[in-house]
Amino acid sequence: MVRRVLGDALRSLNVSETCIADMLLAVSEACSNAVRHGGPANRYEVTASIGYGRCDVRVADNGTGLPSIPPHFPPPDTENGRGLLIMRSVVDELSFGVTPGRGTTVHLRKQLERDDAADARPRQLAAV
Repeated sequence: MVRRVLGDALRSLNVSETCIADMLLAVSEACSNAVRHGGPANRYEVTASIGYGRCDVRVADNGTGLPSIPPHFPPPDTENGRGLLIMRSVVDELSFGVTPGRGTTVHLRKQLERDDAADARPRQLAAV
């Protein structure tokens, strides 16, 4: 649902599909990490704001906290461990707020690129 709502909001503002895809990939990775590492209830909260030519998204969980960002991708035969590096590669800013015992907040920020040709395309927005 997060992907649908955020994607539709960005499309309604004529953001380029490449830029939208980058944000949705980063948000999906952040949400996946929140589910995987976010504590026993697997609950997390997503907040987004769009303005001043950028999109800011925060994904907060109740897990134990993030130790650090890995300096490089894991070996190709490793099943997990690429999410943070993927996020870092598709957004302009990636930061973390860690409160020991209370969770991690991932903050994603990306400058938005407009697609002026999008004005001519029909839109179908999500119903929430």
